[in-house]
Amino acid sequence: MNSTDESRPPLDPRRLPHTVEVVEEAGSTNALVAARAREGAEAGLVIVAEHQTSGRGRLDRSWEVPPRAALTFSMLVRPSVEPASWPWLPLLTGYAVHAALDDRADGIGLKWPNDIVVDDPRGPRKLAGILVERVDTPTGPAAVLGIGINVHQSSSELPIEAATSLEQLVEGVPDRTEVLATVLASLETLLPLIDDTDALRRAYAGECVTLGREVRVDVPAGDPLTGTAVDIDAGGRLVVDTGSGEVPVGAGDVIHVRAQA
Repeated sequence: MNSTDESRPPLDPRRLPHTVEVVEEAGSTNALVAARAREGAEAGLVIVAEHQTSGRGRLDRSWEVPPRAALTFSMLVRPSVEPASWPWLPLLTGYAVHAALDDRADGIGLKWPNDIVVDDPRGPRKLAGILVERVDTPTGPAAVLGIGINVHQSSSELPIEAATSLEQLVEGVPDRTEVLATVLASLETLLPLIDDTDALRRAYAGECVTLGREVRVDVPAGDPLTGTAVDIDAGGRLVVDTGSGEVPVGAGDVIHVRAQA
């Protein structure tokens, strides 16, 4: 299947908010939005690429998908909150994306800190990923919310084996324009929760499928941490009960969180 296939039509900007810019190809939409932020772009700017060639994930992992097979986009936000609230932005973004996708198929869950996964007998399959980056600009700090959602990929086109796409989960052909519009509406509705992290913490914990599970947490240095994921603390960290005590781990200190069989 290629980008000219009728099942992979281009995005329709007429059905999207005016703040959305569609580009045919980009190395990284996060890089494009970060550059615009430094030039003074206002909050709400969204750039979406029909074909992203050098996408980046956590820990600088790179990936590429075929043209018009996924949704790869970035949003600029300028939150006026205390520094202690900034670590909640990735979790809040994941919460908003999950809210937009949750009713599209059975078994869609929110994995700490911000992956959207789908239950599968072989283990959770990743449907969407998020990379949030802080950018210093002349008018103050900004955040770029980078989001990638697998839409039309076949199994052979997915970036990792433990992944899936909307097309593999639902009947018919997903409408990328409609999915993007729904996710953007969810972000617009839920981003104000950054001003009330207590409410955000409760809402996020209510949807996080990591809580209550036995997990293995891999870290850059030292032995893996194993135990039960029991809570999300006030800083957005995952709290793991190891049996000898509760240990909070932050997203920036973690390589992987895996559910234990």
